[in-house]
Amino acid sequence: MKDLFLRKGAERRLRGGHLWVYSNEIDSRRSPLGDFAPGDPVVVRAAGGQLLGSAYMDPHALICARLYAPGRECALDEQLFTRQLGLALSLREELFDAPYYRLAYGDSDGLPGVVADRYGQYVVLQLHNSGLERYREPLRAALLSLLQPSGILLRRDSRSRGGESAPEPLEVLYGEVPEEVELQENGVRFLAPLRAGQKTGWFYDHRLSRARLAQRAAGKRVLDVYSYIGAWGLQAAAAGAASVCCVDSSAAALEAVAASAQRNGVADRVGTRRGSAAQVLADMRDAGERFEIVVLDPPAFIQRKKDLKKGIAAYRRINELALHLLQPGGLLVSASCSMHLSRAELIGALAQASARAGCGVQIIEQGGQGPDHPIHPAIPETGYLKTLFARRLPMLPE
Repeated sequence: MKDLFLRKGAERRLRGGHLWVYSNEIDSRRSPLGDFAPGDPVVVRAAGGQLLGSAYMDPHALICARLYAPGRECALDEQLFTRQLGLALSLREELFDAPYYRLAYGDSDGLPGVVADRYGQYVVLQLHNSGLERYREPLRAALLSLLQPSGILLRRDSRSRGGESAPEPLEVLYGEVPEEVELQENGVRFLAPLRAGQKTGWFYDHRLSRARLAQRAAGKRVLDVYSYIGAWGLQAAAAGAASVCCVDSSAAALEAVAASAQRNGVADRVGTRRGSAAQVLADMRDAGERFEIVVLDPPAFIQRKKDLKKGIAAYRRINELALHLLQPGGLLVSASCSMHLSRAELIGALAQASARAGCGVQIIEQGGQGPDHPIHPAIPETGYLKTLFARRLPMLPE
């Protein structure tokens, strides 16, 4: 393992528990980045030579090294993967009574760049940079040892990998992996498209917030916007919602909604509508449609910090449209998975939306990611998910 020397003073963040090394923190005279290849294991050292930990390199990225063993020198091998995945597994088995959860959540589980979702007997992996490619085999061996799965699928289509050259986006690392598998969340069954779906096929992070919504859904008319395959809407229907409309731009996603609705015996109360969320909501507003619950769970509107102002405007606009569709006293569930958007900024966007819609709102509950997405206390970016439960107040008087 080569040494990676930092500039004087650049070690302070790492000593505080952070795991990322930025390219401008490297002493380029002692450790030229051109001397390293993606995935090279290194020993990170302060300017004075003190050991800071072991990392793997991604020399062409802004975050050029990621610590996997703070404070010690060790290899990134099957033994380490087995230890870290075993710790992650013990938490999930303590929390969940069925094997449907995020098994490994990158930095927060001591596995920077590694995401693994468990779907019963199947595991879907995402490696968020090319440097991890050389560690596929020890990672595969660790998963086999711990879980004895029927299949392991590697997906390389993560947005975080950008346009970097890579092998085929899908690779079966072990066994056989079907196009879709059944999962269970909060007692409701879904068919998750592991190969063609978004991310790994499903989003486990909103599990707790969806359970909260289900407690309020009985007898209500529910609109699930950016529904994907219906996680929010179908759980509301299973909890007794009078009707559910799922809105998404993907025909395949809405077909999956219909299939899962049939699977749970709620097809007679679940409908779908395909189109751009903003346009569908505007059309519904103009047609005078109203709902008791509207759920907004959009994709990340803010991918980069420089897009923050534009992204906040997008959150404000979609929340304003949603408020026009809510009955007075109705519930708006407004979420954001944009890492660069703070909870306070989402609340601010909602406040602006309510002013433009001419009504008041009360935030009555707040949610975030579930415990299978633990937050690293030194890396605020790991706490990306925000959910607001807001009650719509009557229109302001003329």
